Amino acid sequence: MRLSGDVRCNGADIRLSVTQEPRKLVITIDGPAGAGKSTVSKLLAKRLGYIYVDTGAMYRAVAVLARDSEHANPLDESALEDICLGLDLQFINKNKILHLLANGQDVTTEIRRPEISSLASAVSAQKVVRERLSEIQRRMGAAGGVVLEGRDMGTVVFPDADVKFFLDANPEIRSKRRYLELEVKGEETTPQEVYQQMVERDRNDSSRELAPLKPAADAIVLDSSHAQIEEVVQLMLGYIEKKRKAPSELLSTKEA
Repeated sequence: MRLSGDVRCNGADIRLSVTQEPRKLVITIDGPAGAGKSTVSKLLAKRLGYIYVDTGAMYRAVAVLARDSEHANPLDESALEDICLGLDLQFINKNKILHLLANGQDVTTEIRRPEISSLASAVSAQKVVRERLSEIQRRMGAAGGVVLEGRDMGTVVFPDADVKFFLDANPEIRSKRRYLELEVKGEETTPQEVYQQMVERDRNDSSRELAPLKPAADAIVLDSSHAQIEEVVQLMLGYIEKKRKAPSELLSTKEA
C-alpha cells in the first residue's frame, strides 16, 4: 500500500511518500482427500512467503498416538483426553522436507499409512480432539501470514479468515491420484480399495455432526479435476490479490 501527499515547508513544495507492507492474511484451503490441497497449499505458501500448516497431519498424529496407546480401544474418550492433555505437536524442516513431531516422536511417515487415514477420520470426529487441535491451530494462525490446509479451517477454526478456498475434484480422479501416491511409496493396495476408502472417508467427513466437511458460505470453490497445479495456484493468487486491493481493506487517506 502506498500513501502520498504534498506539503509546503519554508515556501517549498515537498512530496511525501509512505510505503506500507501488505497486511499478512489468513488463508484457508479446505476440501476432500485427493483434491490436491497439500500440493497447492505448499506451493501457494511458498509463493506468498507464508507459513504452511497441514492440519490434517495433526489429526493423523493423534490417530498414531491413539493407536499406540495402552488403551485397547484407540477411540476411548478417556484415552483421547489423556493424549490431548499432554499433546505437543511441532512442524520442523529437515533438509527442505517438513517433518511432524508428536510428543517428540517423528510420525511423518507413519501418518500416511492407509490404516491411519481411516483411524484419523474417526478420531477427528471426537469433540475433545477437535477442540484441542482447533486451539493449537488458532494460535498458529493468530499473526496471519499463514496458509492452513484442512477440512474445517474456513467453517469452524477460522470463520473470519481473509480468503477461504474449497478445493474439490470428482471422486474417480481423486482416488486415482491417491493410488498413484501410494504406489510410489510402495504401499500395497488396489485402485478399487483406494476408491472405496475415499468414498467412505467422504461420507464420514461430510455427515459427521461435529465440523462436517463442507464449503464455507463465503468460500471460493475451485474444481481441480482437469486443472494443472500451476493453474489452480495462479487462480488463488489472483483472488488473494483482489482481496488485498479490496476497498474495505485499504487505509483511507482521510484517516491517515
